Amino acid sequence: MTHEWNAAEYEVLSAPMTGWGLALLERALEDRPPMGDGSAIDAGCGTGRVTEMLTEWLPEGTVLAVDASAAMVEAAGERFAGDERVRVERQDLLRLKVEEPVDLILSTATFHWIKDHERLFGRLAGALKPGGRLVAQCGGRGNIAWVTRATEEVMGEGRFQDHFEGWEDTKEYADAETTRERLEAAGFEEVETWTHEEPTRFGSVEELARYLKTVVLGRHLERLPEADHQPFADAVAAKVAAVEEPPTMDYVRLNILATRSGSGVSGDGQGVIGTTWTRPVGDIEKFPKQSRGET
Repeated sequence: MTHEWNAAEYEVLSAPMTGWGLALLERALEDRPPMGDGSAIDAGCGTGRVTEMLTEWLPEGTVLAVDASAAMVEAAGERFAGDERVRVERQDLLRLKVEEPVDLILSTATFHWIKDHERLFGRLAGALKPGGRLVAQCGGRGNIAWVTRATEEVMGEGRFQDHFEGWEDTKEYADAETTRERLEAAGFEEVETWTHEEPTRFGSVEELARYLKTVVLGRHLERLPEADHQPFADAVAAKVAAVEEPPTMDYVRLNILATRSGSGVSGDGQGVIGTTWTRPVGDIEKFPKQSRGET
């Protein structure tokens, strides 16, 4: 079942993910500028904040913005009402359908919500023209480890415990090397994957709880009575805040740059060997030294 989001709250609170994704997009497109009349997909468009920036790179082009959430699609649809360059559709990325392959697929803060990355990458490869580019960022190995640990502890407390019987976490925080291998098997080449840390600090426990409630804990809250939503988020935020002052989310981002092979999608994993690396905390401007196989 697709998780439904509070699109209005997400629009307000999603600045960190939006900023990280735009930084990667700008780097990728500066290296290989797109044709102004090209075509693109925003895979997991949310409310359309990143889609809006993408249209600036494609002033004469077209963008298909897709999301599995009805609330997000409604919000994005309102944002682009009257803009003939942008079409907004509700689609599951594992069943993505396009009328014609596109030149570019962009995705920010989406892939980790999808467990089956092999199938996902195959679907995305099929939606790209040969030579088309995939530019994506999502949660990587070790992402929000403090928050995950705090959430599991709160789930086990007496007030909430019964509601999480049989709970299974469906997120996939993959490492860079595994992701490179999956992309190559799906028919991508010139693959670059790397992780970097993005510690994100909040001004108060209350601010963190609001953020967690909207951005991180949605699937958990679906299991709880509405009266327990805020107490659950407050309890998780308090445990996270106890780790470090000010309260900090220990984000780890997985970055992906890849090109759709000109020879078609392949399942044999053959192709150009990619590169993986990890960027040190705070090293935003410097490009890190490449190291094969480090995650």
